[in-house]
Amino acid sequence: MGERKPKNIFMQGAIPAGFIGESIAKHATNTKIGGHSIFLGQVRSDEIEGKKVTGIEYTAYEEMALQKMFEIREDIFAKYPLTCMHVYHSLGLVKEGEICLFVFTSSAHRKPAIDACTECVERIKAELPVWGKEIFEGEGYQWKTNI
Repeated sequence: MGERKPKNIFMQGAIPAGFIGESIAKHATNTKIGGHSIFLGQVRSDEIEGKKVTGIEYTAYEEMALQKMFEIREDIFAKYPLTCMHVYHSLGLVKEGEICLFVFTSSAHRKPAIDACTECVERIKAELPVWGKEIFEGEGYQWKTNI
């Protein structure tokens, strides 16, 4: 069997609801799965120093981010008895209210799926070289801090 390679997790723009729905529906035929956990990151309409955020423009050091995501994925599969895990992250402009991160884990039981999903999201936020520029209404921006 060949060496496993990093999967592309990046999508241009917002992650469409239809794509999320189709991803979930595809798992109906795997009757060994008993639990799914899903995290959807959505762009908030924050107000910062009187300026309204209307979107976030995401950029990444893609090659490094894909390698890091591969390492995170391998670590999580080694730690939890998962059936599968899917991760998608936006690049480019994502407007307020739109989805920018989709993490979907599945296992025979709910607890591993939930725990793996939570750990994956936390590690993505802490370790992936992805940056968000918060775009303000009118003009201006600031670089986002992950919390």
